[in-house]
Amino acid sequence: MQNRIKKALNSRVRIQEEDIWKVAYNVLEGLCKLHEANIIHRDIKPANIFYHNGIAKLGDLNVAKHLVDQFTVTQTGTPYYASPEVWNE
Repeated sequence: MQNRIKKALNSRVRIQEEDIWKVAYNVLEGLCKLHEANIIHRDIKPANIFYHNGIAKLGDLNVAKHLVDQFTVTQTGTPYYASPEVWNE
């Protein structure tokens, strides 16, 4: 996804809204599957979204964590993509 965004920016072409919704839907489907398996990704960003057969897939689970209880207090990932809640502790 990161390369697709860079290409669009360099060529001054907007990514179509329909394509953005498809990516969001695909990524959220993958995230739902991870959460069903009690896994949190912890580093969702364009560089970790890949395409396979036209479907956006969430990848790079290097910092993912398997939850053994309901809550986790660890923080990792790319600070640029951190949520406001993380910055506010």
